[in-house]
Amino acid sequence: MDLYACPDVPMVLAPGERALVPTGLAMEIPDGYEGQVRPRSGLALRLGLGMVNAPGTIDSDYRGEVGVLLINLGQDEVTVNPGDRIAQLVITPVVQARLVEVGELSPTRRGEGGFGHTGRGRKKGHG
Repeated sequence: MDLYACPDVPMVLAPGERALVPTGLAMEIPDGYEGQVRPRSGLALRLGLGMVNAPGTIDSDYRGEVGVLLINLGQDEVTVNPGDRIAQLVITPVVQARLVEVGELSPTRRGEGGFGHTGRGRKKGHG
C-alpha cells in the first residue's frame, strides 16, 4: 500500500538532507509479521528522493506513528507536501531463525568470496 506524507506544513529537503516524514498512521501488526517500508522508484528517478534505511522495518510490537526516513540525493531542493505519496508498505510474514554454533561450515562453490564475486569467470547462461 502507498504511504502518504502527513506533516503539518510542507517539508523542504536540501540536497543531502534527510528528514523523518510523518505519515499520520499507527498500526497493530500481528505477531509473526512485519511491515516493510520501501522507497518509491518514481521519486528516486524524478527527484533523487530515497530512503536512508531501505527497507525500513515496523516490528509487530511497535505502536507509534509510522515515519519514513527520506533523504534528498538529488542536486535540487525537494518539497514534500502533505498528501504526497512517499513510500510503500508491505506486510509480510517473518521467520524467526534459530542460530546454531558449529565448528565448520559446509563448503560451497563461492566459499568466502565477497561483493561482486558471484558471476566471475562464468560464461553467460552457465550458472
